[in-house]
Amino acid sequence: MTTLRIGIASRQAFKKRTLAIAKGEFKPGKNDPKVWFESLESLAQVLSDRNRALLKLINEKHPASLSELAAQSGREKSSLSRTLKNMERYGLVHFVAGPNRQLAPKVNYSGVELEVSFQA
Repeated sequence: MTTLRIGIASRQAFKKRTLAIAKGEFKPGKNDPKVWFESLESLAQVLSDRNRALLKLINEKHPASLSELAAQSGREKSSLSRTLKNMERYGLVHFVAGPNRQLAPKVNYSGVELEVSFQA
């Protein structure tokens, strides 16, 4: 598995970067972050201790469904669904369709690297 590079940038800075890429004025480097958060606080919410433990559990136990993950983790299925959908938005997890229309969560990366710039 690979490591996901994460960056921190304001909404304005991210928008400026995205527009420059779309206009062909800027080409992201191979090692540039692939996922961006607006703040360290928003990153900390997604990758809290509890959520990192959840990612580790998914990697180790390979649950076949959200119900199975709920039983393994002791967390409510509805809460897990919201948490994993949020992680999916950032590319940390994806879901694989299984039997009986069940969705099995899969972790996309072995870890993350954080890039924080002190420049605009």
